[in-house]
Amino acid sequence: MSEVLQGVRAESVEVASSIPESHGPKVALDADAVKAAYKRWASVYDAVFGGVSAFGRRRAVAAVNALPGERVLEVGVGTGLALPHYVPGKRITGIDLSSDMLARARERVRRERLNNVEMLLEMDAEDTRFPDASFDIAVAMFVASVVPHPRRLLKELKRVVRPGGHILFVNHFLAPNGLRGAVERGMARASHSLGWHPDFAMEALLPPEDIRRARIEAVPPAGIFTLVTLKHEQVAAPQPEDA
Repeated sequence: MSEVLQGVRAESVEVASSIPESHGPKVALDADAVKAAYKRWASVYDAVFGGVSAFGRRRAVAAVNALPGERVLEVGVGTGLALPHYVPGKRITGIDLSSDMLARARERVRRERLNNVEMLLEMDAEDTRFPDASFDIAVAMFVASVVPHPRRLLKELKRVVRPGGHILFVNHFLAPNGLRGAVERGMARASHSLGWHPDFAMEALLPPEDIRRARIEAVPPAGIFTLVTLKHEQVAAPQPEDA
């Protein structure tokens, strides 16, 4: 498995090095499209997507729980499916663009008495209101393929995570070729209805230097999702933003 992941990493670096500034999915999503999509999905999200995303979500939370630091930002907290799985020593702030999803997350916190969840806020992940270095860890689950400008998301998470902290992404990334890649590209036309990009490539999120130093793990059992762990360096180079 390690050889396979190193091959994926090398291929991603090569592609990212040659990818133009206009990289990314062919169909753009804006904040209004995302809000509209998740307003439709909110009432059935857990039933429809909860099981499908469970492996990636549990793997990401387990990784967060194993990292040093207490202050955790969960980006795209949604209905709060991950919240019960953090260890009590982690102090969680969750943000989401959808008020409908947040209402369900708040109910979950009340129902399950999750005292380590400190705040659930409606906020744009690309432009939060947090001071610099507010968190030890930021984790974005299934968010990178939803936001309009993934590189802006990365830049913002680097701003709000302290130097030496960690930034994690768990997401579906485009298969570079084969039948799965063809299907994902074909599904891209439905991005507005889905509320996410089936044709989302890792290079749209991470520049080559970050791909090289990130820990990249396929999430079992099927490897549909990938967990990316990035240590926030003391001095980070400026990141280009999406057009």
